[in-house]
Amino acid sequence: MLKRFDHEAPVVIRHLITALFGDPFPVVNTIGLIAFALVGSAKAIREEFDLFGITVVGLAMAFAGGMTRDLLVSRVPLALQSSTEICLGLLGVGLAIVLSAVLPSPDTHPITLVSDAIGLAAFATTGAIVATEANVSGFGIVTIATINAVGGGAVADILLDRSPFILFDDFYASCAVLGGCAYWAAASVGAAGSTAAIACALVTVATRLVAVTYGWTLPSMQTLGLLRD
Repeated sequence: MLKRFDHEAPVVIRHLITALFGDPFPVVNTIGLIAFALVGSAKAIREEFDLFGITVVGLAMAFAGGMTRDLLVSRVPLALQSSTEICLGLLGVGLAIVLSAVLPSPDTHPITLVSDAIGLAAFATTGAIVATEANVSGFGIVTIATINAVGGGAVADILLDRSPFILFDDFYASCAVLGGCAYWAAASVGAAGSTAAIACALVTVATRLVAVTYGWTLPSMQTLGLLRD
């Protein structure tokens, strides 16, 4: 066991260094794919989908946002370029199936909620990175970061025959917006790409976890008292 650890430790350290000081995209993209595939599959399991349906919903949540991102910047979606991406998504599906066998209500379990927050942060970051490489405006960076982060969840909700919850419930898409703004602000003052990526990820995941903890929601017309009877 110690020999194995000694062999693998340098690899782990190398990945951490790459994430912090090198190209952060591969690392955060991997995290996002696994996390969102897990979350989407957990939702499908709750709705009693069969294994095929669970896989479809999980992969849709993992890939729909990124594919939309890539189409917006006129490039072939990464999911169609490499089988590795699909394998990562299937890994997330497998993890959801395992969790459903050992945990009660896996879709609302803290593991799933934290995975959702991590996936949201990871995909907001990858969206901001790709948008920056495409030389879009600051508004474009925030927009693509948000679409990348919440697009998959919206498609998954449609497959589950319900309105996308990001449109009417919870403080969710707003976290990705704030993360995208943090990335753009950091990049605007000359911060390195890895620093901007870290800022985006930290702001997104922190605001999402705080929102879940304290039950934050955006006000509606009803709660503001602006609708007449």
